Amino acid sequence: MNGVTLQLLEAPLDEAVVRIALAGALGMFLGLEREWSQKSAGIRTFSLISLLGAVFTILVTEAGVGESLLILGGLLVIVQGVLLAVQGLLGEEGTGLSLTTSVSMLVAYGVGALVAAGFILEGVTVAVLSSLLLVLKRELHEFAWGLSREEMRSTTEFAILAFVVYPLLPATYDLALGAVTIPLEPQVIWLMVVAVAGIGIVNYAIVTTYGGRGIAVTGFFGGLASSTAVVGTMLDHVRQRPEAASYAVAAILLADAAMAARNLAIAVAFTAGSGVSPLLEAIVPLGVVIVLAFLVAGVTADWQESAPMNLENPFSMKNALGFGAVFLAVLVFGSLAETWFGTLGFYVTAAASGLVSSAGATTSAVVLYRGGQLTSAEATIAILLATVSSIVVKAVLAATSANATFRNRVALYSAVLLAGGTVASVLVVV
Repeated sequence: MNGVTLQLLEAPLDEAVVRIALAGALGMFLGLEREWSQKSAGIRTFSLISLLGAVFTILVTEAGVGESLLILGGLLVIVQGVLLAVQGLLGEEGTGLSLTTSVSMLVAYGVGALVAAGFILEGVTVAVLSSLLLVLKRELHEFAWGLSREEMRSTTEFAILAFVVYPLLPATYDLALGAVTIPLEPQVIWLMVVAVAGIGIVNYAIVTTYGGRGIAVTGFFGGLASSTAVVGTMLDHVRQRPEAASYAVAAILLADAAMAARNLAIAVAFTAGSGVSPLLEAIVPLGVVIVLAFLVAGVTADWQESAPMNLENPFSMKNALGFGAVFLAVLVFGSLAETWFGTLGFYVTAAASGLVSSAGATTSAVVLYRGGQLTSAEATIAILLATVSSIVVKAVLAATSANATFRNRVALYSAVLLAGGTVASVLVVV
C-alpha cells in the first residue's frame, strides 16, 4: 500500500491517475463549504462530480470516445442541479441557495474536465476562486447592498472599460502621420488606463473607510488618484484652521510620495516581462523622493490631527477617458517631437504634461520604450521630469494660500524632495 502511495506522489502531472486524484481533491475542496453550510450536496457529491468530469475528459482525449460523452455528463449535472433547485424551491432551502449549489456542481464538473485535460493551473484557479465566492457570501452581499447608485454606476463603467473594451482593441497599430509612422500598442495603452482607474477605485474604498482617522491615509491614498485633490483639501482646511498647517504640509508630501510610487509602479510593472529590460534606473531616484517625503512628513507633522477626504465617486468614465487622451496625446506629440527634434523634444513634452498628469507622461514614456523609440535612460529621464513637474505644480498651488507658514513649508520641503531626487538621478541615470 505504501509503495502504491509513493508511486502516486512521484508520478508527474501528465499521468492520468494523478490528474484524476487531483480532480477529486479539488471537488472535495469545492464541496467543503457546501457541506459546512449543510446544503443538499456536500463533499462527496462534489468530489464525485469532479471525478466524473475527469473520467469523461480522459475517455474523450485519450481513448478516442466521442465528445458527446462530455456533453452528456454536463447535461446530467445540469439536470441534477435543476432537481436540487426545484427541491429547494418547494422545501425550506431558499431558491438562491439552491441555485448557488446547482451552479457550483456544474463548476465542479468543469474543474474536473480542466484538470484531466492538462489545464492544471486553470483548474486550481477556478476551484479556489469559486470557493472564495462561496465562503465570502455574506461579505459580498453586504458590499453589494451597501453600494450607492453613483458607486454602482461607476463600478459598471469600470467593468465595461476593463472587460468589454480591452479585448476588442488590437494588440498593435501603426499610426501614420504624413511621413512619420508611430507604432502603438492600443491594448497596453488601454490597460494602463484601466490600471490607473483601478487604483482610483481602491483609493476611494480606503479613503471612504479610513479617511477621517489619519493624515497618512488621507494624503497617501488620496494622492494615488489625485494629488491635486489633496492640495485642494489642505488649502481649504488650512484656511479654516490655520493651526493645522503642519499636518496639511505632511498630507501634500505624502501625496507626492504616492504620486512617485504610482509612477514607479507603472514604470516597472509595464516593462517587466515585456521583452525589454525593466526600467530599474527609476527605482533609486523615485525611491529617494518617496523615502524623503515619508521622513519629512513623519518628523514635522502633528499626528494627533486628521483630515477627512471626501471623494465624489470611486470612478469616472470622463476622467478615465480624459486621462487616456492626455497620455495618448503625449505619446503622439512626444514621438513627433523626438522625430523632429530628437530626444530633447520628448523631454520637454514629458515635463509639460507632468503639470497635468505625471501618470500620463510616465505611461507614454513606457510605451515608447517598449516600442524601441526610447532607451531605458531616456525613458527614465522623461519619467523623472514628469515627477518633478507634478511636485512643482503642487507647490505652486500651495503658494496661493494666505497662510505663510503653510506655503513656505510646502515650498521648502518640495525643494528638499527635488534636490534629493536630482542627486539620485545624476548618480544613477547620467
